[in-house]
Amino acid sequence: MRLNIYDLRVEYTQNPLGIDTLAPKFDWILDSTERSQVQTSYQILVSSNEENLANDEADMWDSGVVESDQSIQIVYQGKELQSSKRYFWKVRVWDKHKVATPWSQAAYWSMGLLDKREWKGQWIGAKKETLDQKEWENPELIPSAFLRKEFSVSKSIESATMYITALGLYELHLNNQKVGDAYFAPGWTDYNKRVQYQTYDVTNLLKDGENTIGTIVGTGWYAGHVGMLGTCVYGEQPYVLVQMNIMYKDGSVEQVVTDQTWKTSVGPILYSDIIKGEYYDARLEMDGWSTPGFNDSNWQQPLIKDSYDGEIVSQLDPPVRVTKNMTPIEVSKSPSSSTIFDMGQNMIGWAKLTVSGEEGTKVTLRYAEMLERDGSLYTENLRRADPVDYYILSGHGVEQYEPHFTYHGFRYVEVICEKPEAILSLSIEGKVVHSDTPETGYFETSNEMVNQLYSNITWGQRGNFLSIPTDCPQRDERLGWTGDAQIFIRTASFNMDVARFFTKYVDDMVDAQLDSGAFTDVVPDGGWIDFKRRKYDKGETILRDVLHPIENWLTDGNPGWGDAGVVIPWTMYQVYGDKTVLVKHYEAMSKWIAYLEANSTDFLRPNDTVYGDWLSIGADTPKEVLSTAYFAYSVKLMAKIAHALDKKEDEKKYSNLFENIKISFNKAYITSDGKIKGDTQTVYVLALNMGLVFKEQKQLVASHLVDNIKKNDGHLSTGFLGVGYLLPVLTENGYTDVAYDLLNKDTFPSWLYSVKHGATTIWERWDGWTDHKGFQSAQMNSFNHYSLGSVGEWMFRYVAGIDVDSDIPGYKKIKIQPKPGGGLTYAKGEYQSVHGKIKSEWKIEKNEFTLKVSIPVNTEATVYMPGVGQNEDRTDVQLVENANSVTIYQVGSGEYEFVSKIG
Repeated sequence: MRLNIYDLRVEYTQNPLGIDTLAPKFDWILDSTERSQVQTSYQILVSSNEENLANDEADMWDSGVVESDQSIQIVYQGKELQSSKRYFWKVRVWDKHKVATPWSQAAYWSMGLLDKREWKGQWIGAKKETLDQKEWENPELIPSAFLRKEFSVSKSIESATMYITALGLYELHLNNQKVGDAYFAPGWTDYNKRVQYQTYDVTNLLKDGENTIGTIVGTGWYAGHVGMLGTCVYGEQPYVLVQMNIMYKDGSVEQVVTDQTWKTSVGPILYSDIIKGEYYDARLEMDGWSTPGFNDSNWQQPLIKDSYDGEIVSQLDPPVRVTKNMTPIEVSKSPSSSTIFDMGQNMIGWAKLTVSGEEGTKVTLRYAEMLERDGSLYTENLRRADPVDYYILSGHGVEQYEPHFTYHGFRYVEVICEKPEAILSLSIEGKVVHSDTPETGYFETSNEMVNQLYSNITWGQRGNFLSIPTDCPQRDERLGWTGDAQIFIRTASFNMDVARFFTKYVDDMVDAQLDSGAFTDVVPDGGWIDFKRRKYDKGETILRDVLHPIENWLTDGNPGWGDAGVVIPWTMYQVYGDKTVLVKHYEAMSKWIAYLEANSTDFLRPNDTVYGDWLSIGADTPKEVLSTAYFAYSVKLMAKIAHALDKKEDEKKYSNLFENIKISFNKAYITSDGKIKGDTQTVYVLALNMGLVFKEQKQLVASHLVDNIKKNDGHLSTGFLGVGYLLPVLTENGYTDVAYDLLNKDTFPSWLYSVKHGATTIWERWDGWTDHKGFQSAQMNSFNHYSLGSVGEWMFRYVAGIDVDSDIPGYKKIKIQPKPGGGLTYAKGEYQSVHGKIKSEWKIEKNEFTLKVSIPVNTEATVYMPGVGQNEDRTDVQLVENANSVTIYQVGSGEYEFVSKIG
């Protein structure tokens, strides 16, 4: 019966290190076997040391007993926090009986370097003559630099903390051990404005006497190839910045930092580029290079970077990690007699190679998502990307190899051995790599094809959430398209915990915002907008061949793309109850609205959008209708944001602006019989979803949407901007049966068409491959994208029936509202909300509908049962309504089972 406290988090993370938020937020989750259990008060203690906290001494903050049921997003209000300090905290709460729980287990967090002036090291890299290798002539693909520093420890250590960042990518070693399990650190930001740093507790890796820090530095996004933008977008070569603070037990502090005393060389990584793969020569390995006593007499002094003008900030998003290991399901021979391994799943990451053979033998690993009809790799759609890793054997027994600063999108791995007779053994294992956003969702139905669709949605998210939400992981793009992100964020938040991921991405969007107020189409922008606006001369023609095919792309202010600057923060507030993201970016969002208003005429947006309803199929949505609808939507959300922040004047201003847009939209685009200009599914979906249809016409407009679907032989025609709202709009307007029909379609175009043809991820386009045509144009044809997977939102909200009450964010108030149909006999969903796990599971037997739900402690739920409720035992259940079509209950926390009779 007792109330238990667990999962203490600071800034969404258990025991985070090196944060730079001066007023961090606390969360915890509660558990109890007693129904309708709630928190009525809480008390938080924060101390500067663990011993004080154990004695209930709070020298930093004692919140006192606060009468509140709030258990998330509680802002620290204690003494000023200090750089590099570790703080300890615990919490107790009072339950609905006003009985206090014991104190929770202690948790902690540490602060990072809060002032840029606290960084005492210098940015260092390898000199040009060090990077110039005769063995490799391609000037765009330079070797990864190895850097090292020996130092002594002569006193007893209390703690040692490593702070590190790079303009490029780094791998950190200390005394011959890799530090941490992250890849692609410090992540992709607009390096002209800011770079992230990471913090590691390395106390246990240090030893008495001599020690060695070693780093490997790759070009990454900073100096390597970036999507279609070419190479060296931010700088010519990579640099690293390291600072280790060693605190001794006698109270003294020593710092080891990057400076001219370090040594640098190149080694076995001849190049490692995100887009171009890696070349690794194991014969050049330098055993013990990060251990004391290694002979570095032939190593060079480093190159010192003069300065860095951007901000250095603590990492906001979760690290990129290996999250799954995959074993090939089939091995076959290609037409050229090479070996092809089928991983059974389209994924991102790389193949771990285990091999033995003669010294100098080259093994080539080539990656692709699909196969040609003859069984060879389909690589034409990769464009400028070169997803190939080369490994040259050292000849020293069994060797294992994984690339360092590259990743690939693939299902198939072709292994080519230069001298097959020289290979004694060979095997591979797939490594799945992405931003480590923990899984929060589970979804299952009686329809296996729908289950596979959900799997494809989650794998598409894994494959494209790597530091930023990319648009595809295999070709030469991998850019952070904002329109894709905003249409998918609600689905993404069901599947995984994306709070930290999108907190960082919103910062990226604001970094890229133009002075006009316009948000850019891709984030980080990489300086592309500025480049396009310059009158480039002969000295800038290096990008001319890149610019030509995309000269009308990567712009700013596009509807559905620029609107991400409002949609994503609002969605984060809804899902995680986080007002700080709204407060922090309120000015940026207001500037976006001002930009839209300034570039409108009579509250209508012009027909100047580049993308429209991108990749719609057989429909041409008028761009001015789409533009104005999104204009209205951003304004409508801004009114809600102003309300949440108690900005009454702004709320009134934006509400009035929305009404003016709505009136103009109806006059310009909606006829008296409910037809909307363009007569496409998307115009009806956007108008209904964004509240632009007056009440008396809603059913007419919805009926035209259904008529359009019927004219398309029961198929959808929506593109990126319409697809996420299509099924929710149908359900909300009484056409759940039509929504299920669309979900269950397996003929072209439909979600299940790709599933029927073996897809294991969401395709970029409906016609990526078709029976009658084969592969779509290779110029743009990804088989691992996420945008069209935004149907996942509807699957959770209306099939499983799990939703948030939009008036009370953060799943404090829950809606359980399953909509059975589509021939399903059962469905179940789980969602790990910030308040705890929500479960909804239903089944149909004959005409009886049974629903089992689980509601987290300290929340309540409204349960909507289809049909007439049959429950006899209504303990802790309040009956709100019992009509012929629906029975509504109000419940507190706990597990419940409901039964109703349905037609």
